Amino acid sequence: MEPEPPLLTMSGITKSFPGVRALDGVDLEVRAGEVHCLLGQNGAGKSTLIKVLAGAHQPDGGQITWRGEPVALKSPIAAMRLGIATIYQELDLVAGLSVAENVFLGREHTTARFVVRPGAGRSAAAALLRRLGHPEIDPAREVGELSAAQQQIVSMARALSHDARLIVMDEPSAALDPDEVDNLFRVVAALTADGVAVVYISHRLEEIRRIGDRVTVLKDGRAVAVGLPAKSTPTKDVVAMMTGRNVEYVFPPRPDTPSVRRDAPVLTVRGLSRPGEFDPLDLELRPGEIVGLAGLVGSGRSEILETIYGARTPGTGTVAVGGRELRTGSVRAAVAAGIGLAPEERKAQALLMTESVTRNVSVSSLSRFSRAGWLDRSGERAAARAATRELSMRPDDPDTAVRTLSGGNQQKAVLARWLLRGCRVLLLDEPTRGVDVGARAELYAVIRRLADDGLAVLLVSSEVPEVLGLADRVLVLREGRVVHRADAADLDEHRVLDLVMEGSPTS
Repeated sequence: MEPEPPLLTMSGITKSFPGVRALDGVDLEVRAGEVHCLLGQNGAGKSTLIKVLAGAHQPDGGQITWRGEPVALKSPIAAMRLGIATIYQELDLVAGLSVAENVFLGREHTTARFVVRPGAGRSAAAALLRRLGHPEIDPAREVGELSAAQQQIVSMARALSHDARLIVMDEPSAALDPDEVDNLFRVVAALTADGVAVVYISHRLEEIRRIGDRVTVLKDGRAVAVGLPAKSTPTKDVVAMMTGRNVEYVFPPRPDTPSVRRDAPVLTVRGLSRPGEFDPLDLELRPGEIVGLAGLVGSGRSEILETIYGARTPGTGTVAVGGRELRTGSVRAAVAAGIGLAPEERKAQALLMTESVTRNVSVSSLSRFSRAGWLDRSGERAAARAATRELSMRPDDPDTAVRTLSGGNQQKAVLARWLLRGCRVLLLDEPTRGVDVGARAELYAVIRRLADDGLAVLLVSSEVPEVLGLADRVLVLREGRVVHRADAADLDEHRVLDLVMEGSPTS
């Protein structure tokens, strides 16, 4: 008797976006009743692959086979009709509706005259919730009142209501506590026992050991391993497959730091925390020093920067600049004290895309150019031009609309803003995201030169080589906790990935 064909086969899948080849001939094979784990660092192609599988992206090439037959997943509805459901990390539930209304959204139970029958919907939702082992969830309750774990169960019930035979789970445990993770695993085990296949995406290798049957590893848009046994493949081998990139990193030389460390801290953070985002943190940053925060998405890196900057109010702790404690939760106070932030999403959070370079650079320093209610536009323009020239920004035209600049020069416009402001502490969140390879080297040189001139820099990057190549010291974060502190020269990429995935606190 011949074995059953795989439930799903994706062969040679390619997908490109402007300037980026996100998937480069990826293969994936999923069997009925298995948990197939999809691993890879940020930017490896996992999200793009599952969006192709969900029908949200159309592949440029390759073939998808479902139950032995070639298929074209032209839309999310087409994928759902075949029996493929995707539960994204950011759950797409409607907070103002009930559990039952969310489960059957767009497919409400109606009479022959199309009158909605709420009772029938609640009964059907209750049956699905019982199947998932959660009869305590009230189908009539508003879904926004549920815990994160309960909302996830509702998303699974919605998937099962479509008679899903394959469910993709994107970082399902990211917002769950250990007991809730155990319950999630019991639900997954019950689903696979019924023959449902699960594609499970997680950065937590210990979870893969517990729940996974096979593993596919992506790196730089390629599948470097397909269908490895999850429980017997050594962790070090999985980490080795996930590391390494096609991009060359060219970093400026790191100066000797002992003299820097004798200086008084310019930034002092004591016991800073935000419940559910990051645990109490102590940090000192000295003039001329670059400190890197390494960790995965969800580890609290960006939240730490935004809390120091005053964009988030901490649960506990203090922030001081030059020994003077700031009013927390106030961007105005942070900027006045000399803290600047270059955020992760610079187009949405930092830049005025339709305005000129001059206005983008001067926007945090306009009071300098105001005279009796009038703006000194020539002075504003001259100061902006001086700041951008110091960073070798191109084109050298302060009247250029910032939306026309390359990613690297847009980032320089953000840095020039804080240079003009005279900030003492610069917070950098993913400074080279969306920046091409050549411009990266320029940005690295700019960041190091700013530090050499006395600026204190706190850096976040998803790319471990970037953190290790730029920073003097590194704090490694895992699930909101600092699990390791070390000089960057004493760490390598494998060690950092080991720590962020399976580390335990050492400091």
